[in-house]
Amino acid sequence: MRGGIALTIYIDVLIILNVYVNYFLLRTAAKLTHSPLKAWRCIAASFYGSLFSLLILAPKMPVPITFAVKLAAAVTIVIAAFGARSPARIAKNTAAFFFANFILSGAVYAVYSWLKPSSLHFSNSYFYIDFSLLLLLVTTAALYGAVCLLRLVTDREHPPESRVMIRSGSRIIGIDGLADTGNALVDCFTGRPVMICTREDIGDVSARMRLIPCATVSDSGVMPVFRPDEVIVVNTATGEKKSVDVMIGLGETGGKAIYNPKIMKL
Repeated sequence: MRGGIALTIYIDVLIILNVYVNYFLLRTAAKLTHSPLKAWRCIAASFYGSLFSLLILAPKMPVPITFAVKLAAAVTIVIAAFGARSPARIAKNTAAFFFANFILSGAVYAVYSWLKPSSLHFSNSYFYIDFSLLLLLVTTAALYGAVCLLRLVTDREHPPESRVMIRSGSRIIGIDGLADTGNALVDCFTGRPVMICTREDIGDVSARMRLIPCATVSDSGVMPVFRPDEVIVVNTATGEKKSVDVMIGLGETGGKAIYNPKIMKL
């Protein structure tokens, strides 16, 4: 009961609504952090996250408990979507997920203040608003479009000439790096970006290799990849070093280590 008006919350609508919202929030977080995100993992994590929305039906909890539950929900949703790659990566994606939540909540409040729908229920940090689903779709699509535009603008600044140091066992291999947005290859098993190098530069790593599907503008097939012990990209102009979490793929690269510049922001 709110303002003397009874509000009926339909659980199926609540779940479906939150699946969509979580999907949007995870996609936004992936854009903000340049993290690879598979569609099936995003959908599965969105369904998992939607179950927490049922807390709106639970008795009101103290703020510290609500915060702890919200934090635990966010961390586990992020792990379900992006995997438990490293504590730093989990923290970064969780922060981006919270930021996306904050932006969406602000937009929803603005729309609510403007349209003044017939009812709203807020409990345990979850809300249920009785307004058009089409309006929600338009609002979230607009926000996601704004994030994509922001990423497009910020990603125009590619790193300068670089040197890539690859450590595999006791060997350290140095190769000139080439940042190329055309390399969008991602390992379908781990979600890691793939840096492509010439086989002659890498040497014999057959014991550690496996095949992944890949495609170019004119052809498709498979590419051998392996996970090195460490990869560091060095900015040759400033000497700045960046450790990157990538797979190494073997192909024809003209003696360069070709990588997507987005890995420098992961």
